Amino acid sequence: MADQAQFADLAMEYMGSLYSAALRMTRNPSDAEDLVQETYLKAYRAFGSFKEGTNLKAWLYRILTNTFINSYRARRRRPEQTELDEVEDLYLYRRLGGLEAVSAGRSAEEEVLEHFTETEVKEAVEALPEQFRMAVLLADVEGFSYKEIAEILDIPIGTVMSRLHRGRRALQKMLHDFGTERGLVGTAGETPS
Repeated sequence: MADQAQFADLAMEYMGSLYSAALRMTRNPSDAEDLVQETYLKAYRAFGSFKEGTNLKAWLYRILTNTFINSYRARRRRPEQTELDEVEDLYLYRRLGGLEAVSAGRSAEEEVLEHFTETEVKEAVEALPEQFRMAVLLADVEGFSYKEIAEILDIPIGTVMSRLHRGRRALQKMLHDFGTERGLVGTAGETPS
């Protein structure tokens, strides 16, 4: 059982990454700040129930995610004002093809990705349905394992795997369609112009 007096020492180091995740969830800096503040308040109050030796970062992300789902999903979003850190954008950009694409050689989707700006990739991620977007962000941007994502989202690992697969496929399709519209890739059997 954790001591609340230790809370600040242990939990504050995750504030930056929690804010980045909150910003991606809410797509609004003010709402992201409110979400992080509410997360830390809930975490502080519940810190006595935190089991020392378990993953504090995953525990905080679970509180953040549940708070977002409970408080912000029903609320209408304000116009998008998302500004993701460039490093995270580049990290996501490079990981979008996934390990499958690397092991199977360069896929058409990976070839197309080289021609997209970070903004275009970010817009595609944000266009994903929320359940897929959350799984993709937690795995490909935040770097959580399937097990950790399952704990954060309170869903079975099989569901995490399914949402990641479907989210990544939807993302690849959106980017491929965008590439086709821009003439970056040809339709089946054609070569790009």
